[in-house]
Amino acid sequence: MSARHLVVVGSGVAGLYATLLAAQAGVQVTLLTKGALAQSNTHQAQGGICAVLPDGAAAPGDTVEAHIADTLKAGAGECDPEAVRILCTEAAGDIAAIEHFGVRFDRDASGRRALGLEGAHSAARILHAGGDATGAAIANGLIKAVRAAAARGAVTLVEHAFVHDLLVLEGAALERSVLERSVPERSVKGVRYHRELPQGEPGMIDLRSDAVLLATGGAGQLFAATTNPAVATADGVALAWRAGAVVADLEYFQFHPTALAVGENFLISEAVRGAGAVLRDAAGEAFMLRYHPDGDLAPRDVVSRSIAAHLRNGRDGQSVYLDATGIEQAQGAGYLSRRFPTIAAKTQALGFDWTRERLPITPAAHYWMGGIATNQDGETSLHGLYAAGEAACTGVHGANRLASNSLLEGLVFGRRAVDAFLREMAAGTGNVGAQSSHAQSSHVQYSHAQYSHAQYSHAQMQLGGATPLSVHADALTFSKDALQALMSAHAGVFRDAQGLRHAAEVLAGWRSQREMPARTAVPSREEAEALNLLTVAQLLVHAALSRENSVGAHFRADFTDPPIRIRTASSRTASSSRAAARDFQHRAATVSHMNPVKFQRESETV
Repeated sequence: MSARHLVVVGSGVAGLYATLLAAQAGVQVTLLTKGALAQSNTHQAQGGICAVLPDGAAAPGDTVEAHIADTLKAGAGECDPEAVRILCTEAAGDIAAIEHFGVRFDRDASGRRALGLEGAHSAARILHAGGDATGAAIANGLIKAVRAAAARGAVTLVEHAFVHDLLVLEGAALERSVLERSVPERSVKGVRYHRELPQGEPGMIDLRSDAVLLATGGAGQLFAATTNPAVATADGVALAWRAGAVVADLEYFQFHPTALAVGENFLISEAVRGAGAVLRDAAGEAFMLRYHPDGDLAPRDVVSRSIAAHLRNGRDGQSVYLDATGIEQAQGAGYLSRRFPTIAAKTQALGFDWTRERLPITPAAHYWMGGIATNQDGETSLHGLYAAGEAACTGVHGANRLASNSLLEGLVFGRRAVDAFLREMAAGTGNVGAQSSHAQSSHVQYSHAQYSHAQYSHAQMQLGGATPLSVHADALTFSKDALQALMSAHAGVFRDAQGLRHAAEVLAGWRSQREMPARTAVPSREEAEALNLLTVAQLLVHAALSRENSVGAHFRADFTDPPIRIRTASSRTASSSRAAARDFQHRAATVSHMNPVKFQRESETV
């Protein structure tokens, strides 16, 4: 029997780690990434990765139960408790595993792993590598291991490969391909991609496999100010959506409160506030205690909204600043450059001396808690399709991610997805699509057909629909910049029905512009990314309109009350009986698709 084949799409922490584990287990692995391996959100992550370490290595008094409690609290009651338990209890094992693959964490003077404190954590449990270059250190360690595996022939590595579609096997062809077995009507069996190199390659390439793991990262490019790199265009969510997968929690988009308000919105790590930095307004007031008892160490969504509210309160046109000068004074000259070398170098390059002056900052789109709905094993609603990392929605983050849980989630659930794939291959039976505690939760979840029936007609969602008459024609000239400005204005830190409806109308008009007749030429990466962003923008706006309350990173200025909690059979709570009924209808509707790529096995006849 030939080795089973897993295609991994994405080269952040989840994709790299899953690739290594699958190859280690003897699986034939192909890793596709649309840029170079190092182009990912993971590589830019500064803050760290959290875990309660065993064998006396944890901070005094810290426990796994405390990590669980902190995660649940940050998630504002919207987390899946079982997913959180898995994340926190399995964290230390995956930290040890990536150290085996060559990742090295910073050590203190005694030689123990150094532990830092960040906002909304009750204890110091944040591991760093290279000071404030944790993501780069983890990514580089795993990339080195992946390249070594590729050199041994254990991994097929394809860089600069943009995946345009999932290959979907369905209907009679699927029934003929498996003798007398009960199987799902739709199964993901590979990807269609185009490799973008200077010399180019003709047409699309169909790569077939036993399963696909999407680890494509986030969607920060939806917004004008973002800490995410240019590659964060929600490709995985758009791919899964077009194939018919269920998505969830799309209204929950976290804005990091301290990105530089100049240039490319370079992120100033939360660890800087953990070390003692203070937010101040133009008058020098340390204002955060006005808004939350935890002050500068309040959860990220609170800090971001507090900044926005403070500026709205008669301070339009002013700036907010991060003051780290007190750290240098307290710790001695050179401390900031030693502890935060990346930030020190970047701010200096931009003309700031943060040992002596405050840094102008702004909230910026940072992390999407929503994504492709999965269970605790990375299984989606489609057979053969797994998801992990920021592209997935495990329910672990709820309405607001706890600092330094994102890299950890990529590790834990990337590994669990590979384990699930291995179990399925060993059993020789297909899963029928995950119906996990998360997928069965009360949260708003949609499939492609469900979305079009819930808010838009099938023609509007599938084909773009007619241009809404209420939107000025000038507003309907589509561009990435225009989309980012629209989403920032109406679907950002503050939202309301009027703004969201306006955004929905403009997006529908843009879709009618972008939908083109079929053509033989391969669309450019830029064109494909733009359509992916447009798709997920519509999904996010619809989800934000549907949630008529404020919770975590989702704040409705017209519905400021939190969800009304009611007891349900689910592990997560419903916001109201009406919302629960609506969500059930979304889940119960038949999962459909727009235009999945279909194929038949070469040995079959049509």
